[in-house]
Amino acid sequence: MDIETKEEQGATVTHTDDCCAAGERRSHHSAKVKDNLVSRLNRIEGQIRGVKGMIEKDTYCDDVLNQIAAIQSALNSVGKILLEGHMRSCVVERIEQGDTEVIDELMKTMGKLIK
Repeated sequence: MDIETKEEQGATVTHTDDCCAAGERRSHHSAKVKDNLVSRLNRIEGQIRGVKGMIEKDTYCDDVLNQIAAIQSALNSVGKILLEGHMRSCVVERIEQGDTEVIDELMKTMGKLIK
């Protein structure tokens, strides 16, 4: 197993040749990237609880909708970070290994993200 470490957007990403092997696909984010994603998701979780509370308190609809828009934007940001990491690591590695089916998988995933 070859291991390569790169600095990407201020975070270290470790690439391993078998990280995306069929049947055992796993992500391989650095601790810094994981911490960033978990922090973002924790904030989103709090925002969702806040929207639930707003609805329970009969908060004005426009205010609730603005909070929902903020949550959607935050989720999109998480998705962008994950997609970029996936493309720079797993997708590249699988293409280098001759697995072009990853392109179809990526296109399906991107289709879901931009619905």
